[in-house]
Amino acid sequence: MSELSENWATLWEAMADSQPEHVAVVVGDHEMRWNELEGRAARLAGGLAALGVEAGTRVAQLLFNCTEYIESVFAAFKLRATPVNVNYRYLAAEIAYVLDNAGVEVLVFHGSLADRVGEAQATVPSLRLLLQVDDGSPLLPGARWYHDVVNEAVPAPRTERSGEDLLFLYTGGTTGLPKAVMWRHVDLFGALAFTGYVSAGMAVPETADEVARVAADLNATGRSPVNLCAPPLMHGTALFLAISAFVMGGTVVMLGGRRFDADELWGLVGSHGVTQLSIVGDAFARPMIAALETAHSSGAPYDLATLQRIVSTGATLSVECKVAFQRWAPQAVIIDMIGASEGGPFAVSMTMPGTAPNATAVFTAPPHTVVLDETTQRPAARGSGTIGMLAVSGPMPRGYYRDDELTAATFRTIDGVAYTVPGDFATIDADGTVHLLGRGSVCINTGGEKVYPEEVEVAARLHPGVLDCTVVGVPDERLGEIVVLVASREPGNTADADDVITQIRSRIASYKAPRRVVWVDSVYRSPSGKADYRWARDAAATE
Repeated sequence: MSELSENWATLWEAMADSQPEHVAVVVGDHEMRWNELEGRAARLAGGLAALGVEAGTRVAQLLFNCTEYIESVFAAFKLRATPVNVNYRYLAAEIAYVLDNAGVEVLVFHGSLADRVGEAQATVPSLRLLLQVDDGSPLLPGARWYHDVVNEAVPAPRTERSGEDLLFLYTGGTTGLPKAVMWRHVDLFGALAFTGYVSAGMAVPETADEVARVAADLNATGRSPVNLCAPPLMHGTALFLAISAFVMGGTVVMLGGRRFDADELWGLVGSHGVTQLSIVGDAFARPMIAALETAHSSGAPYDLATLQRIVSTGATLSVECKVAFQRWAPQAVIIDMIGASEGGPFAVSMTMPGTAPNATAVFTAPPHTVVLDETTQRPAARGSGTIGMLAVSGPMPRGYYRDDELTAATFRTIDGVAYTVPGDFATIDADGTVHLLGRGSVCINTGGEKVYPEEVEVAARLHPGVLDCTVVGVPDERLGEIVVLVASREPGNTADADDVITQIRSRIASYKAPRRVVWVDSVYRSPSGKADYRWARDAAATE
């Protein structure tokens, strides 16, 4: 691809030119077509340019799901500026950390978050422009209305851009401070080509015009996806899947509510003819399945006839949930992937209609995935039984912003091959079967034995009384650490800790089983559905 075609703004402009009346984005009950999206993004880009935004300027989004999120990312791309995602659950100090760490100059935020923004602003010297999206809250002193900037601006002209331009994706925070993964546009296009073109058996386009032509052809023949992303846009899974769907000529559907609502989700599937549903593991799947069961019992089942694929990444999707999805949408392929903000997919588990799913946390490795032996730090032979860190070659980020040490640990070159190694431990059998053990950064060392939380969590969720859980290690004078299960019960269930531990012991080695169970009303997770191990350690330490 040429440099011009590798910039996402150029690709999206080509999309808007080729299918101006096609619906690009749906948020709740609001639709936006490509000509409107491109026009508003161009005016916002013009307004931002007049206010001093240029190539390399950091433009952050502190937003719930809304069309302004996509517009402001598009506008930043147009100016060769760098979008920066900020978690809307963060408090003022956490917001300030991300903004200061990234050197953000422009913040686009929802008015209901203004109190936190006002407090954070005082400690971020780089921050000079606040654009408030109107959600009924009064204007924060010193901020400008987002809609005024858009409405009053002259559209920015289209220019030549570079595939070297960056997107910052802040990730983590469950075991340490958030960190920015630096994706060049060209690398992100290569990574997302797998979930788009390659997985559909298509050649990857080589120019912006080809991208637009392929998208228009997919649209004309009814093959473009309608992708509903259940996680919020501020999470990498949703934003990247949206980007991927766009260049396939697709429509991106997002929940309009500010809390996950399974009934809203299923309603959108039926009303917008959703073909692909993207979720993050059991944290999303379980309430979705419960909503389907309730709707069926009430005599008003949801229409899932258009649903072709259910894709999960970022957290465990259990066999039980896969089987339930097969019951309600038997025509859908279920794709369970090991992915990360740093790249991937590292492994895939695909359940075709009418076939039984693999065991929980069991996947198939593509040819470019290996495990790295902890002793030699080199790829281990498949079938050797070696437990090592999953690594994948292929398109990847430039590293972490302002963290050379972590960049060196995660992005490694071995025997001339560049690998992404975010820290998930697994084994790979001779036939390519991957057995996922979990993230090494939360590995528990108890009595000299390593215990990976994900393996214990999978076993715990098989107990009928356990609704959700997280496994952590807490300090112990004799063993160094002991395994503790932090869990919530199924509604109406009075599951007993001893019974849960006994069942876990029947499924995995006894040293891996929790010594204690801490019951909580609900297991705290990020909006993306990922476990928060810091919260779980605090919960475990209180008892």
